[in-house]
Amino acid sequence: MLETSARLLRLLSLLQTPRDWTGRELAQRLDVDMRTVRRDIDKLRTLGYPVHAVAGAAGYRLGAGAVLPPLLLDDDEAVAVAMGLRTAAGGTIAGIEDSSLRALAKLEQVLPSRLRHRITALQAATVTVPAGTAPVDPETLTAIAAAIRDQHRLRFDYRTHSGSDTHRTTEPHKLVHTGRHWYLIGWDVDRDDWRTYRVDRLQPRIPNGPRFVPREDPGIDPAGFVSHGVTTAPYRYQARITLYVPVEEAADRIPATIGVLEAVDADSCLLHTGSNSLDELAVHTGLFGFRFRVHEPPELVERMRALAKRFTEAVSPG
Repeated sequence: MLETSARLLRLLSLLQTPRDWTGRELAQRLDVDMRTVRRDIDKLRTLGYPVHAVAGAAGYRLGAGAVLPPLLLDDDEAVAVAMGLRTAAGGTIAGIEDSSLRALAKLEQVLPSRLRHRITALQAATVTVPAGTAPVDPETLTAIAAAIRDQHRLRFDYRTHSGSDTHRTTEPHKLVHTGRHWYLIGWDVDRDDWRTYRVDRLQPRIPNGPRFVPREDPGIDPAGFVSHGVTTAPYRYQARITLYVPVEEAADRIPATIGVLEAVDADSCLLHTGSNSLDELAVHTGLFGFRFRVHEPPELVERMRALAKRFTEAVSPG
């Protein structure tokens, strides 16, 4: 039989699994009787862990409490949390940097030496490139997430790409993070259509709007919808270009913030992208380093022909 302290840790580890446990199951796992299980459950509650009795099942479940008790993490979980906190310290959410570093310092203080060595090695070998973008207020993110969860219409002031200020009302659907920016996908009530909004450009109005009945699954891939919305739709010229490489190879060079890739076959893919400048489209496409063919817009085809002639003349003898 395990000693009391070791048994409590084992019991806590079992309860942190997202399921309901009967007293009999816990007694079998811990090799104790039911009375000991009940006594250990009471000790965990005294320590601040909210262990709830499951109605009608004579069982137990670990719930969310009013205070944060100590967490029990295995080795891989501890490394994952530490690296996540380190990444968050240089992230795109305003004010989270200091909180992440404080939490990381507390975690590292109690880690065994074998884990500190693993985390130190990972941190020493890792360099984070700053996002270089406007950070998002964490209260704004949580307000949006709560509106999505509670199915409340979200009313907010919004600054458009052109700099004008508008008022929007949406039925919020999903939050999407591209690595540089946070975006909200929602049904725009006034425009009667799905729209994408940069979260750092919106300011929620309090209180929220009324509850809404979620629409039928729109068939939207949130990541693809945002990628199309920020790389193609807002621009004057929308290009469709065949790249003669597998889509996986193209994705290694072309991030989702540049364009949307669509597999054609094992050796080629389509790139959907956009710009307000034909020269910018031409130069960026040429610099990918792939064989390609431009399908549209026709203005880009003609511009590339003119550029090709100019480059040819530039290297011709005489």
